[in-house]
Amino acid sequence: MENKTISRTLRLLSQLMELHEENPFKVKSVANAAFKIDKLPFPIAKKPFEEIDKVDGIGKSIAGKIIELLEKGTIQELENILQQTPPGVVEMLSIKGIGAKKVGIIWHDLQIENVGELYYACNENRLIEAKGFGLKTQEEIKQKIEFKMAANGKFLYAHVESIANQLRSTISAWLNTVDHIDAFLGLVGEFRRCVEIIEELVFVIGTDDVNDLAEKILAFDGLEFKNNGESTFTAHTESGLQIKLSIVPKSDFYLDYFKLTGNENHVNEVLKLAGNGTFKSEEEIYTKAGLDFIEPELREGLDEIELAKNHQLPNLITYADLKGSLHNHSDWSDGVHTLEEMAVYCKDDLKLEYLGICDHSKSAFYAKGLNEQRVFAQHQQIEELNIKLAPFKIFKGIESDILNDGSLDYSDDILKTFDFVVASVHSNLRMDEEKATARLIKAIENPYTTILGHPTGRLLLSRKGYDIDYKKVIDACAANNVVIEINANPLRLDLDWRWHRYALEKGVLLSINPDAHRKEGFHDMRYGVMVARKGGLTSKKCLNAFSLVEITNYFNQKKISL
Repeated sequence: MENKTISRTLRLLSQLMELHEENPFKVKSVANAAFKIDKLPFPIAKKPFEEIDKVDGIGKSIAGKIIELLEKGTIQELENILQQTPPGVVEMLSIKGIGAKKVGIIWHDLQIENVGELYYACNENRLIEAKGFGLKTQEEIKQKIEFKMAANGKFLYAHVESIANQLRSTISAWLNTVDHIDAFLGLVGEFRRCVEIIEELVFVIGTDDVNDLAEKILAFDGLEFKNNGESTFTAHTESGLQIKLSIVPKSDFYLDYFKLTGNENHVNEVLKLAGNGTFKSEEEIYTKAGLDFIEPELREGLDEIELAKNHQLPNLITYADLKGSLHNHSDWSDGVHTLEEMAVYCKDDLKLEYLGICDHSKSAFYAKGLNEQRVFAQHQQIEELNIKLAPFKIFKGIESDILNDGSLDYSDDILKTFDFVVASVHSNLRMDEEKATARLIKAIENPYTTILGHPTGRLLLSRKGYDIDYKKVIDACAANNVVIEINANPLRLDLDWRWHRYALEKGVLLSINPDAHRKEGFHDMRYGVMVARKGGLTSKKCLNAFSLVEITNYFNQKKISL
């Protein structure tokens, strides 16, 4: 066993001991031994066991641990303490810049148990309020987590969007400087289909000078393209994102633009109907196939071709269709801006008709959740602001925690004072499918639940989310007239777009909610619209595309039915 392995094991032990607030002198002794072993000029594993305690910085106690590690491959004390620590908390210890003390605060005070939750908390600005943290530390942690997330070659759409657009502009500008080259440029693949997780950015260039441009692209400034044969090139950005570029004859551009955009099943089925050939546009491909034009977001090989044959494609929702923003947080709980600042931003900057404020409920003590007295005080402020900002309206909402048994964390007397209630799970996330499904269904059956918030609790690339029986949960929402949230935060995008169609078929309304914790967070609704389009959502089936009059009537009808 190499010194580095022994050193890392002892270092982890010292971190965990400090995390669990064991004797500081013992912690320091183990940490010091880990440092010393890493710097030794000889392999300690080759020392006779009886001489290990004579090495500088290693006494009998540490020597015993090292011998146990060499003989058994582990240290029982380490195994015992690992059993007391969530795996996600152990993973946090590997993030540079966060010591065991800070991880302890994150775990115990903020109730955060993995890296994904920590990254989400950074986005919510929650870390700066914790002891020993500030804005600078929060930003450093966020950057380190983003680097760690990118290491597996997968990226959130939101993280690559600016890279994609900038690179498209750069390539386009470069093409204009290349002598005697007249070219078309397209950004295709997963990005054009608005897939929530991107593994590569794919570009296609159409030109009559394929060989000439293929030679020149190798000298492209900014990326080191490598030729993979057949005029296909690859490169990587500094962050590790793979870039793929194909150069094709201009006469084939629209065919390749189409081929490189769609899911393989979609492409094959359409070309069976349209045949190969020269096309002057993508629209022409669909026309020759006898199909209505299918938007890129829908080209996933599901039922879109059948719908296009029968002129039944949905008129997909757009960002401009949204009339208001529901499920948002202010500084009453863990938001950054005041309630008035959030409302004025919606009214004046975004030109929306209404805001639904949904600060955290009392169980979310780590997020300054509202007790009953503070609920009453916030409602008084809302009433005052509604007079001041009329005709713009703030709806009295709450994000009520779904407790372990599926009940909400306020009495009916409190719940009935809200205009609407978003019910969400935030704690006890380690559930099997049966438990999670039953928990959600009980919350859905609560007559005061208006919207089911982020149904699986997932954090993309960080936390899988709890398994649920989607059909049972959606069926319960249909039976109880409960809206399902499309949480638009690019880390969540939950409900997954692959289940939007089933919900819509069952008559369930969806709501594109930004879960904004600051004014800038409202812009995440754009990502919600993106995945809503993939799921086939129309404005008529989106709750926050309702006008102020329509949504007021909707909330009132819900109350009348109680």
